[in-house]
Amino acid sequence: MKESFSLDSAIRKIPDFPKPGILFYDITGILVNPPAFRYCIDRMVELYKNDHLDAIAAIESRGFIFAAPFAERMGIPLILIRKKGKLPGKTYSCKYALEYATAEIEVHQTDVRPGQRILVMDDLIATGGTLNAARNVLEQGGATVTGFFGVVGLPFLSYAAVLGDSVPVKTLIEYHGE
Repeated sequence: MKESFSLDSAIRKIPDFPKPGILFYDITGILVNPPAFRYCIDRMVELYKNDHLDAIAAIESRGFIFAAPFAERMGIPLILIRKKGKLPGKTYSCKYALEYATAEIEVHQTDVRPGQRILVMDDLIATGGTLNAARNVLEQGGATVTGFFGVVGLPFLSYAAVLGDSVPVKTLIEYHGE
């Protein structure tokens, strides 16, 4: 199917954000372009339609945007992975390093069941730290992470070294540094 857009042209590249020396890949250009957004969700469904997923876990907050329509189309639950302090009740948590800061994420204990096969998704995969922390909180609940997905991948930031090779990583577009 021929698309009337370029996914690359829908992703804004903003130099020196959030600090000097960082090139920020902004996916909001996809969200204001319905054919680009539809393409992303359609491709996700195509990539995972035969994977027998029990749930998708999405990273706050841009991951939620892509994971929600995917979860609905696949007929699976959406598990929210949020910044520390944003979820009421008992949570599993993990501290980790970002590309340019540190953070802590949590997931509701009641949302994760032992034996669940879960795809973890975020809008962008950079160093892999956030996805690895997400794997940690899900495994605390006895789930198995079967894959990592990002709309954008930045392999030049060595996310493969952090995520390892035991769980497949898929992206729709990759940038190899400028």
